[in-house]
Amino acid sequence: MLRASVLERLAIATASTALALLIGITIVAAAGYDPVQFLVSLINGAVGGVSAIARTLRFSTLFILTGVAVAVAFRAGVFNIGVQGQFVVGGIATIMSIIWTAPLLPEGTAGGVGLILIGFAAGTFAGGVYGALPGALKAYADANVIITTIMLNFIATGVVGWLVQNPFRGAGNAAPNTERIPEYVSFPSIVFDSSGFSVVGLAIALATVAVIYVVMERSRFGYDMVTSGHQESAATYSGVSAKRTVVLTMTLSGMVAGIAGAVFAIMIQGYYTDPSGIGTYGFDAIAVSLLAANNPLGIVPAGLLFGGLESAGSHIGIYTDVPVQLIDGVIGLVILFVAVPELFRMAAVRTGLGGEQR
Repeated sequence: MLRASVLERLAIATASTALALLIGITIVAAAGYDPVQFLVSLINGAVGGVSAIARTLRFSTLFILTGVAVAVAFRAGVFNIGVQGQFVVGGIATIMSIIWTAPLLPEGTAGGVGLILIGFAAGTFAGGVYGALPGALKAYADANVIITTIMLNFIATGVVGWLVQNPFRGAGNAAPNTERIPEYVSFPSIVFDSSGFSVVGLAIALATVAVIYVVMERSRFGYDMVTSGHQESAATYSGVSAKRTVVLTMTLSGMVAGIAGAVFAIMIQGYYTDPSGIGTYGFDAIAVSLLAANNPLGIVPAGLLFGGLESAGSHIGIYTDVPVQLIDGVIGLVILFVAVPELFRMAAVRTGLGGEQR
């Protein structure tokens, strides 16, 4: 894997996906269910019609954004396992900033666009600050960034969960939800007439990928990020502050996660609820990034794959009698098979293992 080219690694990922599906279908058959029906339902759930494609793209949008957030940190040698927490903080900041400022702006399209921009600014800022915190702890207190980011995930989920159940709960809401944002604060339905997906959200994700790619691959800041993460002594010798760069790296990663939270809040929910039940996009993004070899451009096809699997799992769970645990197991196999080769490769690169070619 250390010597594998990009095309070879792509072939490995494709073969891993096919092998995982084959094993998954075998398990489904052994459990007493029709494997052909399962495979057909898997395909139909991902791309079998306009509604299925819209659902796949909805999940893919979030996986692309959170995957890029993970990739930013991983490329710089920093393990940001806290994207889920930054995603949650960005989402709640987006919703509350819109609710609080809505009375100050006129209703209609102009006011809606203004509130969306305010929401995105708040979500991006909140995610960035929440990402900067473990970055600063690592840089200036030598704290283990994996432990701190994992802990901050739980803190974000717990605190936001308390907020939506108590001070931020909408008046008269039986469920722990905030107020809904105004109806005119939404992405327009273009191409797909789906209440949970808009091409605008996907366009924001793709634009974010392009910006991050340019920053990481074509800017001095991106070069300093990668150098500081993998060769701190070399970066320091060349005049780069490795500690400051680590903080900035985590801040940028958190900002992208905050954008993902803003897209989720505006495009899908329209309010905020207990984050313990909104999905584990930030955790799944680790596998997305690993599959893409932490390359921002590779995140797009990887996100589409994971979006298709998520969409197919939802479809199978509703329209077939296959137990949801079995569906999750098959999807988990695919994630495991496609991510583990890159995980081993990344570990080998960082530790110098793998030996010499003889």
